[in-house]
Amino acid sequence: VCVCVCNRSSEMTLKECLDDCMEALDLFLNNHFNESLEKLRPRVNESMYHALIYATVLEMQAMMTFQQDDITNAGNTMKSAQEVCQRSGCRDCLQLHAEVCYAECQLQRAALTFLQDENMVINNETRIYLLCLQTLSLFPPRILKVLEFAGFSGDKEYGLSLLNDGATGMNLRSMLCALLLLCYYTFLTFILGTGEGEVVEAERLLKPFRLRYPRGAIFLFFAGRTEEIKGNIDEAVKFFEDGCKQFHHMCYWELMWCFTYKRAWKMAYFYADLLSKESRWSKAMYVYMKAAYLSMLPKDEARPFGEDEVELFRQVPTLKQKIAGKSPPTEKFAIRKARRYKAALPVRLPVPVLEMMYMWNGFSMINKRPELTEGMMQTLVEAERSLLEAPGIAALFQTQVFLLKRIRVTLHWTSFQCRVCFAAIKLSSHYKIRFDHYLVPNCLVELSLLYIDQGRRDEAIKILHKAKHNYKDYSMESRTQFRVHAALAKLKADPGEDDDTHL
Repeated sequence: VCVCVCNRSSEMTLKECLDDCMEALDLFLNNHFNESLEKLRPRVNESMYHALIYATVLEMQAMMTFQQDDITNAGNTMKSAQEVCQRSGCRDCLQLHAEVCYAECQLQRAALTFLQDENMVINNETRIYLLCLQTLSLFPPRILKVLEFAGFSGDKEYGLSLLNDGATGMNLRSMLCALLLLCYYTFLTFILGTGEGEVVEAERLLKPFRLRYPRGAIFLFFAGRTEEIKGNIDEAVKFFEDGCKQFHHMCYWELMWCFTYKRAWKMAYFYADLLSKESRWSKAMYVYMKAAYLSMLPKDEARPFGEDEVELFRQVPTLKQKIAGKSPPTEKFAIRKARRYKAALPVRLPVPVLEMMYMWNGFSMINKRPELTEGMMQTLVEAERSLLEAPGIAALFQTQVFLLKRIRVTLHWTSFQCRVCFAAIKLSSHYKIRFDHYLVPNCLVELSLLYIDQGRRDEAIKILHKAKHNYKDYSMESRTQFRVHAALAKLKADPGEDDDTHL
């Protein structure tokens, strides 16, 4: 019999360890968070599986709260779990288990690092490359294939199929595989991709877990995400409101965007206000969004709590923070935009909410809902009209409004009209864009997506390489580069092809 926990006071076989950890994970998924941790805690220094699941529960909480203290605590606990794995691997019967658990810890630590700073992948490629190599070198050959889904030199589709196989059933690893795939399908492919997501796969994965854990906050949250991606905003709101009691910050964040898609600016402001008071992830971002929502209201309409958007915008730069020595990219973006309000007579941003919505691929959420896209188009048309009535500032912001009009593609705007819009941005970029340099590469990405829809593969690839190689050091560069990479992968194009990348 292989002993998993061995000390003078207690012994547990490997099967007993796995069963005990399964019970703890079951408690967590039924919203009994403290009970789950209490069950695991006595053996976290002796059992590698107790240590791994304990750290994994803390990481899941960190990813749902986005609190820096939670992220740091999860990372330190994951590091301690690796030490337990190293001690456990000295017994032959546990060596393979120890190697797998250790590597899982390493991969989750990498995910936490990415959570703190997505720019790391773009600005410090050597560091992440070495970290991935270190992680991969620890896996037995048959386990390595599971990681191919992440793009590590292997077949991503085959890796995803293995994870899907692992997600079947109801055991310790099936739940971990399912949660990983749900994150991949509803977040990574959506936010860091071209805004499509994998709704069918996510719903298939969710079904058995929703039956077993009907009130489980994590699965309520993912159910809300799938409805949101489908454009069923009212249904998504119900799921997020149900999940608020446990993972309130992430649910508040999604509710803020849901009401944004409905153009319910005051309700969206309400959730941004809650986040600014309760969450420490990025005060600057939350206050920026509060100001942005107030700026979308008519000038003569009363502001909630008597707040003034100009004063809120002026607060944003003072709320800057650093996580692991750097500010989050979205916070940097918000601060740069808010600086327009420093002057005594500030130049107002025309549609700051929709601009940030674009950065989070929000327009893809509503592209199957004509009533929502028509409403957004009305907002953009009104903003454009206001700019034309103020020619002194029109040149500063017209390109932003043009880019956001990508939404017209979903309203059957002709490809010629779309190309004219994108060409206007490219032309104006060389003469008029003084601040928002991110507009041109994002314009090129949108034009490439239009070409992909039209089956013009070679033209799309050429434009994507222009976006990738011709523009550097602009706001949210990492987010745009991820989208470029996703589009090239969709076309099965070599991301390193050396095209003529000069405009």
